[in-house]
Parts: sequence; structure tokens; C-alpha cells
Amino acid sequence: MSTSHVRGAVVVGVDATSAAGLALAWAADEAALRRLPLHVVLAVDAPGLEGGSAELTSLWTSWGPAIHTVYATVLEEARDFAVGRHPELTVVAELADGSPVDVLRARAPGSAMVVIGSRHRGIVRDLLSRESVGEPLVTHAPCPVVVVRAPELVTHAPPHVVVGVDGSAVSAEAVRFAFEEAAFREARLVAVSAWQPPHLRDVSSEEVEDEVRRVLVESTAGWREKYPQVDLRHSVVRGHPVRVLSDAAQWAVVLVAGSRGLGGFSGLLLGSVGQGLMHHAPCPVVIVPHPAGDGAV
Repeated sequence: MSTSHVRGAVVVGVDATSAAGLALAWAADEAALRRLPLHVVLAVDAPGLEGGSAELTSLWTSWGPAIHTVYATVLEEARDFAVGRHPELTVVAELADGSPVDVLRARAPGSAMVVIGSRHRGIVRDLLSRESVGEPLVTHAPCPVVVVRAPELVTHAPPHVVVGVDGSAVSAEAVRFAFEEAAFREARLVAVSAWQPPHLRDVSSEEVEDEVRRVLVESTAGWREKYPQVDLRHSVVRGHPVRVLSDAAQWAVVLVAGSRGLGGFSGLLLGSVGQGLMHHAPCPVVIVPHPAGDGAV
């Protein structure tokens, strides 16, 4: 069991839940696909100690070692699962003190991506829960964050990756990642832009749709030349981005979106779209940060 940071690795946060199991399986498969090491991290959080309560400190002093022992066993089982799934995979397992958000955020710089699970408790409970990891991690992580709330849909042929495109700089990063992912998986790439009717009377719906389509084609043109083996399809759909992208991803192996952006999404912050996708998309969701690295939503 190591505590060293592994640069360029696929980082996955685990715990004892089934959601963590889905995330671990996805992360192991992705690391094997990309031939990268897998960094399995389990955070041991001591709730309330920052408040200085003598009673909580005393309880943690008594129970902390036992909790670490249990967590170490869970972590070792997670490592064994990953190695059993991909024997050739280099797996580093780390037991770290701190909240899951802080621990994973600290390991995000220099990592290929950070993968987490979702407990399906609903949007409000996820956002208000102390254990919520997705939103604060996506907000600040400088690398792609993958939220695995459901297994990959691998029965659809050919497999396909879906990416949301709106012409922004963040969207460009999402497109880059999506082409790369599709190439690794030998999958079809479906680039999707959503549009909504214009508010101005002197602009027609047809003009808006044509402009969105133009931006979509231009946003993928350069990457299409770099990845000629990827079967690229364009889709321009009227509707709210969360619904449009979720519908498009019904049979996708993964859905990719930027952490924020404007443009073809009619002025909506793509960050809010990203949050909606994390809770509603039927497949794993990759949120790619701003190229400047701030990852703000």
C-alpha cells in the first residue's frame, strides 16, 4: 500500500458502496485501455474534528485505529479486484486521511482523470450531503472528472461516445477528449448541439439552428482530421441541453461535456448542464475542465 502520488494515472475514489464498485470497475477498464497506472484512493474522514470538540476527539482516538484497519481491508479488496480484472495493470492503493473531496482534489493535478461513483440519492440529497463529492470536485479539479452512476451500455453496436458541443473553449477541450476516447474504444462519436428558439423577433428559428450547426461542424473539423479513424456524426436538436444530451446518450458508453461554456447552448452555463448530466445521464459522464485549469462551473 503506497501513499505516493502517481502522475498521469487514472485516479479512482473508493468506499464500501456499490457505487464505488461501479466506479472502480470503470476506472480499471479505462486505465487498461489507455495503458496508464490506476491509483485507488480511499479517504478516511474524521467528521467534526476540525471543530475542536473534546468529545469527538476522544471518540476518534478510541475508534480511529479500528476504522483505519477496516478501511485498509476494503482498500486491499479494491486493489485485488482491479488486478483481478486486469492482471497487467499497475495499481497503487492509498489510504489517506481527510475528506473525500479534499483528498481527491489534491491528487487531481497531473492525473489523467479522477473517477467517482454516485449513490442515486437524488439531486437535493446529493448536493446537501456532507458526503457529496461530484460537484465540488468538478468545480475545482484541473483534470477530467468522471461520474459513474450506471454501468456502461455495451450492448449497442457500434459503441458510441457522445459529446456536447457549443463552440466555447471549454467545449473544445471536451471535443478533444471525446475524439481521444472514441479512438481508444474504436467507437462512433456523436457530437451534439442543443438549441432553443430565439428571443429576438428579427432572428428566425431556422437562422439559429443553421448557426448552431455551423459552429458544431467547425468545432469538430480539426479533430476529425487528426482522428480520421473515428466515425463522426453530427446532431443538432432543439431543447434543453440536459434533456438533449441525456437522450442522445441513451445507448452511449460515455457522455462528455465541458465544465462551463456558452454559445450554442443559448446562454446557459454549461456548468449547470454538467451538474444536470451528472444526476440524469444514463451512462458514465466525463466533465472536462476549462483549459486554463480553473474548472469553474
